[in-house]
Amino acid sequence: MTDHRSGFVTFVGRPNVGKSTLTNALVGEKVAITSDKPQTTRRAIRGIVNRPAGQLVIVDTPGIHKPRTLLGQRLNDLVEQVLGDVDVICFLVPATEKIGPGDRRIAASLDGYPRAKKVAVVTKTDIASREQITERLMEADSLREDWAAVIPLSAIAPVSVDGHGQLDVLADELLALMPQGPALYEAGVVTDESLEDRIAEIIREAALDGVRDELPHSIAVTIDDISERDTGSMTDIYASVVVERDSQKAIIIGHRGSRLASVGARARAQIEPLVGTKVFLKLHVRVAKEWQRDPKQLGRLGF
Repeated sequence: MTDHRSGFVTFVGRPNVGKSTLTNALVGEKVAITSDKPQTTRRAIRGIVNRPAGQLVIVDTPGIHKPRTLLGQRLNDLVEQVLGDVDVICFLVPATEKIGPGDRRIAASLDGYPRAKKVAVVTKTDIASREQITERLMEADSLREDWAAVIPLSAIAPVSVDGHGQLDVLADELLALMPQGPALYEAGVVTDESLEDRIAEIIREAALDGVRDELPHSIAVTIDDISERDTGSMTDIYASVVVERDSQKAIIIGHRGSRLASVGARARAQIEPLVGTKVFLKLHVRVAKEWQRDPKQLGRLGF
């Protein structure tokens, strides 16, 4: 096949514009955690999209933001590094919100990556009016002269009114912009994240669900041990949920352990299909004071 294309794409935009949701929708399964809390993605997670015409490797980055801690600075540095390496940068704006100074700043910052082709994507069209979508497409289009395409999209309702798949339209557009070349990963591979990393992210997502705004940045998860029992029908997983203060530990555990039990149940439901057996999940909550500002602790937690 002479016209097979493959390459790297990343999605940028303000926190919480739907980057992880779009990554998961294109891959066809969950590789990046999603949360209504901004700033929940912490690593450059690679999701792999296989299409007959080629292969897209999606690098899901943390949202670009003004860093307040050493962790925040390291996340921004990670974004910088990723943007310098990809073939296509997709700039995401939600159809439901007017384009603001943050969007303009990010769109202008793409000047720093002349190698990458740029695509504007207007997301969340399933919850926007036709007028909003039209307005947002025009606003997005006017942000830069060099868009290779401007595409409206819903990752949640991926089929448009005429029955045409919006995700397919985006995947086809992105593949057309990629260099010709063989697949970078074997067919059937959906991510290069390790099993431990994926399990840790699932637990962190469950822990983030329903917590107050000040907590998300303070939560990290480490996998202490994974072992399959001799029968092969059960996997034991021991994990630590790491927070910065005793008060946060109390929030995560909840009244008589009720919240932690619920976090464990939600996480287990997603981990079992991943490991292919029943799971015994034991969660321990520990405090690492101010870990986001401490280079040693950040290193231990994998940042």
